[in-house]
Amino acid sequence: MLNIADTLYRWCREARPFALATVIRVSGSAPLPPGTALAVGTDGEAVGSISGGCVEGAVYELCQQVLESGEPPIRASFGYSDNDAFAVGLTCGGELEVLVQRIDPADQPHLTTALEQVLAGVPVAVAQVIDGPRRFLGRSLSILGGGSAYDGTLGSRQEDRTVANRVRALLRAGRTARVEVGGDADTCPEKLTLLVHIHAEPPRMLIFGAIDFAAALSHAGRFLGYHVTVCDARPVFATAERFPHADEVVVDWPHRYLEHAEVDARTVICVLTHDAKFDIPLLRTALKLPVGYIGAMGSRRTHEDRLERLRKTGTPEEHLARLHSPIGLDLGAHTPEETAISITAEIITHTHNGTGLPLSRVPGPIHRSVSAARMSPAAVLVA
Repeated sequence: MLNIADTLYRWCREARPFALATVIRVSGSAPLPPGTALAVGTDGEAVGSISGGCVEGAVYELCQQVLESGEPPIRASFGYSDNDAFAVGLTCGGELEVLVQRIDPADQPHLTTALEQVLAGVPVAVAQVIDGPRRFLGRSLSILGGGSAYDGTLGSRQEDRTVANRVRALLRAGRTARVEVGGDADTCPEKLTLLVHIHAEPPRMLIFGAIDFAAALSHAGRFLGYHVTVCDARPVFATAERFPHADEVVVDWPHRYLEHAEVDARTVICVLTHDAKFDIPLLRTALKLPVGYIGAMGSRRTHEDRLERLRKTGTPEEHLARLHSPIGLDLGAHTPEETAISITAEIITHTHNGTGLPLSRVPGPIHRSVSAARMSPAAVLVA
């Protein structure tokens, strides 16, 4: 639902009821991930999408039905069938399940607060019950203030505390996911399945080396949703004017900056200096960190020399195995812009356990399971 936060916030501020259709499960080649939503207002206005167009009409009718009747939340499944593929089926061949419910803002005021914080850029999570006893279906709980508080209720204080603790962990990881809670007296008696919608701070792309390739990569990284930092020890090159697409440009020795930088499992580190006096201390530090991707530019000869130098510093082989070098996929890239595409393509491939092969040569579903993702904005499915 957080993918349409601006409109939902306006409706909540106006105390306007609306119907919310949320994708709660996908399989096969379904085009949009869990958490994506479509909403319909009392005047018939629709916002968002749950399938890229395949089943929007049928879901719109369900939304109108629930909105007008006030009936409890309903679940509907859509899949491919030869007889009905172009009516309410997914022509791409996947399957999806949707939860459709009526939202009365006065009954869930915490949603207004959560949506307001999303628009203000504050990390927020909304846990929505998508399976369990019927009386719980559609209830929600919001984790606000970057995890410092929660509001709303799923039924009891015990259940709320249990869910809040689980959701805070997902918020720190920046990952939308399904979770199961309860079923025992120590947590909560009712077994519930929740879809946790996450609005997290963007993951970081740290680019070391203020060169023309870094300028192109910072542009591509910004486009993909990263918070981009360019760092170089040379002040004449590390300027905001040379890197207009970077969120910040830092003048510092790369390894010294990285030692104090905030990183997590979604962070990507791209070392473009290919200069041993910068690379070796930087990579020695980087390879110890719990980041998602580390790549380094240079020829194969440079890479072999770099590995040998790192071994002499005591860097273990299991750390060296994490290094993507020469950086990027084999796209035949030559220009800085082409190289930036090559690098980001490798990051996306690594993120989703992709093959890097043409889709025409890969059997099976085009869209991989979200659970296979490891980091990056593509994995941070901001619902």
